[in-house]
Amino acid sequence: MSMLLRVDVGAGSATFEELPKKYALLGGRALSSAIIADEVDPQCDPLGPENKVVFAAGLLAGTSAPNSSRLSVGCKSPLTRGIKEANTGGQAGNRLGRLDIRAIVVQGDPGDKKWVLHINKDGAALVDGSRYWGLSNYTCANALHEEYGERPVKILCGPAGEMGYRNSSVAVTDPDGRPCRHAGRGGTGAVMGARGLKAIVVDDEGAPRPTFVDPDRFAKARKTLVEGLAAHPVTGQGLPNFGTAVLVNIINEAGALPTRNFSSGYFDRAEAISGETLAKNCDERGGKREHSCMTGCVIHCSNVYVDKAGEFVSSGVEYETIWALGANCDNGDLDAIAVMDRHCDDIGLDTIEMGDTLAVAMDGGVLPWGDTSAMIKAIDEDVRKGTELGRKLGNGCEFAAQQFGVRRIPTVKHQGMPAYDPRAIKGIGVTYATSPMGADHTAGYAVATNILDVGGHVDPMTAEGQCPLSQGLQEATAGFFDSAGLCVFLAFACLDQPDSLAAIPEMISARYGQEMTVADMVSYGSKVLATERDFNRRAGMTQEDDRLPDFFSEEPLPPHNTLWDVAAQDLDKVCGWTPVIEL
Repeated sequence: MSMLLRVDVGAGSATFEELPKKYALLGGRALSSAIIADEVDPQCDPLGPENKVVFAAGLLAGTSAPNSSRLSVGCKSPLTRGIKEANTGGQAGNRLGRLDIRAIVVQGDPGDKKWVLHINKDGAALVDGSRYWGLSNYTCANALHEEYGERPVKILCGPAGEMGYRNSSVAVTDPDGRPCRHAGRGGTGAVMGARGLKAIVVDDEGAPRPTFVDPDRFAKARKTLVEGLAAHPVTGQGLPNFGTAVLVNIINEAGALPTRNFSSGYFDRAEAISGETLAKNCDERGGKREHSCMTGCVIHCSNVYVDKAGEFVSSGVEYETIWALGANCDNGDLDAIAVMDRHCDDIGLDTIEMGDTLAVAMDGGVLPWGDTSAMIKAIDEDVRKGTELGRKLGNGCEFAAQQFGVRRIPTVKHQGMPAYDPRAIKGIGVTYATSPMGADHTAGYAVATNILDVGGHVDPMTAEGQCPLSQGLQEATAGFFDSAGLCVFLAFACLDQPDSLAAIPEMISARYGQEMTVADMVSYGSKVLATERDFNRRAGMTQEDDRLPDFFSEEPLPPHNTLWDVAAQDLDKVCGWTPVIEL
């Protein structure tokens, strides 16, 4: 019987409840968004006592479904001031699934109390966590390893969350016990910190494994999906060999790699920070490619990056991080990027938002372009210690840009844009504009179809066809992947292989005994988006929040000199502002 764990940090209680029937077939993003929409006042202060933070495992969590250990962290975002689901890898989703805990809901006013939530097969309890408060993520994870053992998974609020930064993440330990997987976007760490919750320790030792209504059907569907992932060139070759950074050269050659705060789409030193260079460094120095961020991963796109002396620096030096702290800041030093990635993981910062923030600081003359020493100091000293400059930088790209008088602010719903310029990949621009989450590439990864020719091809330079493409991808992402707890990278194979796509509702049907089809999952995703958009509108968002900043339609992007030209009325149709009239 799936359970909901309700944690009241004011009362110091942790109580299990039977999952309400209306949530019976909701998981991950669908469940976190439903709980936030049902229980949180959209007008509340995101860091006030009325907000809640939800940790939700996917429908397939704890099973042998490939790449099914993703965890959704939901709240009202202090960054976007709308609904937020931030998604992370690591081990937490798997462990919660094995304990049959569908979600943890953390609520209440902690006063001056600081807590650690400990969960195992026998129950859950809040214990005094004051001795851990103030510790960085790596230090805290090691201290918790000593206290509870290395096997239990740790979910952590870093110093950025403790200080209430709008750019603060929730860290989750990976299979090596490192706190290097993050629910990064939207300031979720600050909401966890506002609840006085420093850490969650999840120990599934001795817990029974998930049961299936039809185990043979599940095994058959799983086999289909695993074989499809191995056969697809992206998930079977590109990502395992070069990691997500395989995209650096690809997106740069497409003229869509945002450079020097979105002033160009081409970076002349892209090769130095590419996936090929990262793989070469790993091989020559004794690092590791084909690393897994979670139990059950069959893609292995992560890495363990080491310095020239072979010493560990960071794990999961990813494409978005490399771009944000690299090309976007006019920096071609991969080793320096890895150091900054480690600092961001340790403090609890989203690297996308941090890179966007540093770039606007450079655009405003506060930091020199490409100066890695100044960048490292800004993160490791100013942001970490909460200096005046650090607080300006720690509260996100838009806040910093306003402080520094910068006009070119690449945000939607106050959230910094990821590593694709929407003037050169217009499908992803539609996703940035219309996702309830703010600028978020994972919400509807149109790059797959615009650039990689996965799921067909839609010309990235034209406005035609981009809105239907993004809308379909957003529905599929919310339904098939984020709510099932599956890594969104499975979409590469699923978009090209109908049998792989159909395997997902097959596994859910076999697990729970309620028939789900591909069409049902699309409808499911559409309902998730409707729930999230309704919350945002009740929070005060309007059509103007579903737009890109004006500079994208005013400043041509080199090297193609293209402008953003997707019509506002077409964006409104995606968001449901304008009813679609069928003749």
